[in-house]
Amino acid sequence: PTASTALRPAEPLHRARPRAVDVAFTPAAARRADVTVVIDVLRATTTIVRAFEAGYRRVLCAATLDAARALDAPGRVLAGERHCVRPPGFALGNSPDETDPPRGEVLVLATTNGTPAILRAAALSTDVLIGCLRNLDAVLDAVGDRDVQLLCAGTDGRPSLEDTYVAGRLVQRLGGQPAAAALLALAVAGERPDALAAGAGGRKLIA
Repeated sequence: PTASTALRPAEPLHRARPRAVDVAFTPAAARRADVTVVIDVLRATTTIVRAFEAGYRRVLCAATLDAARALDAPGRVLAGERHCVRPPGFALGNSPDETDPPRGEVLVLATTNGTPAILRAAALSTDVLIGCLRNLDAVLDAVGDRDVQLLCAGTDGRPSLEDTYVAGRLVQRLGGQPAAAALLALAVAGERPDALAAGAGGRKLIA
């Protein structure tokens, strides 16, 4: 149970403003919460959302490559990365477009930052949602009027510009009052096509 968790598409709820919005810039800063939105826009949470769009019925998130291999079975597809590269023996990497068309019913995903962050959230939260730029409206619908924690996966244990940017976009839409001035600055900036490429994670991925 500590090595993997299963995800399914969230059921939409009515749109409303939550009572409180909290932001954890890294998994180490996560706290117990009723609802946590995990953000790893480059690339795990975007890959998960794209996998559901493509037709996968479930996504199993694994903390390690060995845990992912242990979940392999007929109808399941191993996907993931280490140092931005597809591991040996895995059918897919961690790029969203690789999930379409689907090669099975279940995607087993193990990544450096994203899936450990999801497992961290699952250990602390009743309800875990997956957030990226592709599904902001769906996340807002699923949060409804509940208090919410936004958990940024970051990069190698450090805060990342790209995940903070997406958190800022969500804070702006949720109407929350985060303590971090950086979040407010990113939210006010609005659409920033360069935000994903400007941070350390984006530069590493490009390289």
